[in-house]
Parts: sequence; C-alpha cells; structure tokens
Amino acid sequence: MPVTISVIKADVGGLVGHTNMHPDLIDAAGEFLDAAVEAGTLHDHTVMAVGDDLELILTHGHGEESPDIHRLAWDCFVQCAEVADKLGLYGVGQDLREKTFAGNVTGLGPGSAEIELEDRASEPLLVFMADKTDAGCWNLPLFKMFGDPFNTPGLVIDPKMNKGYSYEVLDLHLDRVADIRLPEELYDLLALIGSVEHYGIRRVRRNTDNAVAACTSASKVFQLKGKSVGKDDPVMIVRAQSGYPSVGELTEPFAHPHMVAGWMRGSHWGPLMPVPFHQTGMNRFDGPPKVVCAGFQVTAGKLHGPVDIFDDPAFDGARREAIEIADYLRKMGPFEPHRFSEGGMEYTSMPHVLQKLEGRFRPASNPVAVEAK
Repeated sequence: MPVTISVIKADVGGLVGHTNMHPDLIDAAGEFLDAAVEAGTLHDHTVMAVGDDLELILTHGHGEESPDIHRLAWDCFVQCAEVADKLGLYGVGQDLREKTFAGNVTGLGPGSAEIELEDRASEPLLVFMADKTDAGCWNLPLFKMFGDPFNTPGLVIDPKMNKGYSYEVLDLHLDRVADIRLPEELYDLLALIGSVEHYGIRRVRRNTDNAVAACTSASKVFQLKGKSVGKDDPVMIVRAQSGYPSVGELTEPFAHPHMVAGWMRGSHWGPLMPVPFHQTGMNRFDGPPKVVCAGFQVTAGKLHGPVDIFDDPAFDGARREAIEIADYLRKMGPFEPHRFSEGGMEYTSMPHVLQKLEGRFRPASNPVAVEAK
C-alpha cells in the first residue's frame, strides 16, 4: 500500500525573537495531529522544531500535494499561531501570509517536501530540517549524496546505484524545471546548481526505475505583500539503503560546513552547522544557519524514531569549523561577501532603503566644469 511522507514547516511565532520555539507550540501541534490520527486522516506524525520553525512530519495515504493534508497542516499552524499570540511570542503567524487556505500551502508561506513510496521490507529515511537559510542550501549536499563518488562509494561499487541518478532542478525565480541526468550531464548540473540563489534541486530520481530518492521544499519564490515567501528554512526527505546511498553516505556532506545564504535578516552568508536536536537555538547573530537530521524507519505508515543523527561527536569537528567560519565572517560586518550582493538583497527589505534614498542621488559629472577645461 502506498504511503506518503509529508514534511511541512512554518514559522508561527518565536520564543525570544526569531531564536527558539516555545514548547507549548509543539504540544499544541501534537494534540491537533493526535486527533487527526484518531480520525484516520493520518497514519502517524512527529512534531519537531528547528530554531523558530515548527516542523510537522506526517505519514498518510492521500498522496503528494493532497488538499486534505495541506489543509490539515494549515489549520494546525493557525491554531499554533493562536497559542503563540496568547503567549505574546514574536512574529506570530509570520509564515501564514494569507488569511485563507487556497488548496496548497505552496506560495502561502509554509514549506513542504513530500514523497509517496511503496514500503520496502525495511524503509529507512532521513529528514533534514534547516533554519536561517534557503532552498539552495541543499544543492551541494544533494550533489555529493547522489553524484559524487568521493562522498558516496556506492555509486562505484553498488550495482543497484551505478546507473546514476537524475536531478530535477528548479529555477527559483521562474516557474520552470529541468531534468538533468548523471553521470553523463554532470557538468551541466554543476553549471546550474552552483548558483544557489537562482536554482534549487526539487527532486532526485534513480535512473534504473525513476523512483524518487530525495525531495526538498524548493519552490518558486513568491511575492506576497511586498515580501518573498516560500524560500526560507527548507526541509528535505531522503531515502536510504538498498539501492539508495547508505545513511553514512547521506550524512557525510555535512561533515564540513558549507556556505549558505540566509542568517541574520535573510541577508548574510554563513556556514551551515549540523547540530543535535537540543542545540537548534539561533542565538548568535540569529544563527548561524543550522541543520538537524531526524532518522526514521517507516513501517506500514508508522514512524519509528526519530533518531538524532547529528548527536554524535564525529560531527564536533564540523561544528568547530562552522564557529571559525562564523568568527571570520562576523568581522566583516555589513560588507560583502558576508552580506549578500546587490542581486541577493532584492528579496530583503533593502529595496525600501534604496527607495528612501533615491532622491538623494545627483549626477556625478559637472558639465559646466568640463566645459571650463
């Protein structure tokens, strides 16, 4: 029987600015989803938090992009926002840009990643959740997981994997995608996904049978009420083992923190730090960007887990390296390349600052002075 894994996230209110999640919101979401399990809408659920983002991990039989499941998640977020409002939390309902639900959370503020799958005899999968960054943060890890034999030796030695994988690449600014097949189109893929602010990987499929191996919350950048939505604080689901990379091959890309866009006010580059569940607070310059990895075994729609994958001293080196990178960047203050370049600032509040200063600019050359020479 097909089972769908849906990971849907939203920022509905932060505890102490944008830094942490109030436990009452997690409890409220859990109670709301418990009722959905009892009613038969869901098979199972897990509620988590990364920074100030509420993460709903759901299993059900409704397929991908089900209006019923997206409505359920939306109503859950709305109820949690009401709790946040009573608690006086910061940024209440921040990702609930619209007052009414329109059939799908895409473009309304929340982000979602979903995979419909037939249970294998054993179905291990990893859910990656990040805060203070955007959809492009998955480009490098996904390339390493499914395209780089130095990271994933299974691409060389596992006959179930050495036919390679194909990437569905999304243009984050235009409503279009391209399917690029590895290994033969390796350089074409890198030409696109190296531009992490322009292109994001939406899905990865196995070439042998077109089965989905990974799915992310990458979506076209929507503009609502003068602000961009649908691109921040992404999530990702990745299947593991038996024809897919092993758990260790999927986590290895995070052993060295790579640079991602986001951090303070969504306007700065910073290192993506892998952390355990209990260290997701965004307490230094509202960051640095952090990622957690929740491991599950899925059996008949039931979630066994989560296992805190990054709660391991083997990732201490990555955390130390991330701190060193953060120290270096913070010394640059408002200067590039710590702060975004002008193109990246188009999706922040910077245009409002430039509009205010527009009348202050005057021609730099003086025609009269030039004639006098």
